[in-house]
Amino acid sequence: MDTTLFILALLAAYAIPGPDMVLVLQACAAGGNRPAISAALGLACARAVHVTLAALGLAALVQASETAFQTVRVAGAVYLAWLGWNLLRHAGKGSLGVDATVTAGLAPWWRYWLRGLLTNLSNPKALLFCSMLLPQFVHPAQGGVGGQFALLGGILVAVGLACDAVIIGAGSRLARVSTTHPAAETAMHRGFGILMLGFALRLLLA
Repeated sequence: MDTTLFILALLAAYAIPGPDMVLVLQACAAGGNRPAISAALGLACARAVHVTLAALGLAALVQASETAFQTVRVAGAVYLAWLGWNLLRHAGKGSLGVDATVTAGLAPWWRYWLRGLLTNLSNPKALLFCSMLLPQFVHPAQGGVGGQFALLGGILVAVGLACDAVIIGAGSRLARVSTTHPAAETAMHRGFGILMLGFALRLLLA
């Protein structure tokens, strides 16, 4: 098992800007490190789910079934579009109202955790990424396949958290700017909203 090559492949994938990265940055701009960490933990849980599904072979089933794939793809695009629209609609009104219709009554920690979980789970490409990458590094001749999947899955989640930590470190500057410059906070929320809408459109057209 070439774990070094596996980690390098993960780093290359996580370096590509996407909804996960934008979500963590938006959480930083909205409330600093605590909501961003919550979002990152939600993303980590979703990645663990994707790894589990890939190990069980469900990811391959989604890939093989056009109907199943299209259903997940459209649902994911709708969620990202909804999130982007709400970011635009609530720009300048504070971050807590962004998803109040779904997470009313939840503490901010859980709100951002749930947002991270749903953002990643609703992306079928994340599931297919696991289903295509993990089997390349699993070798039955080297021992139990389940154990290898568990090890690789743990590495995938850990590397994702490490990359999110780097993003949070960079995004902390956004939090300081948004705290002292309300106009900048509004502009950032609108920018993040536009990016989410763009990712939704790209997912629909992919």
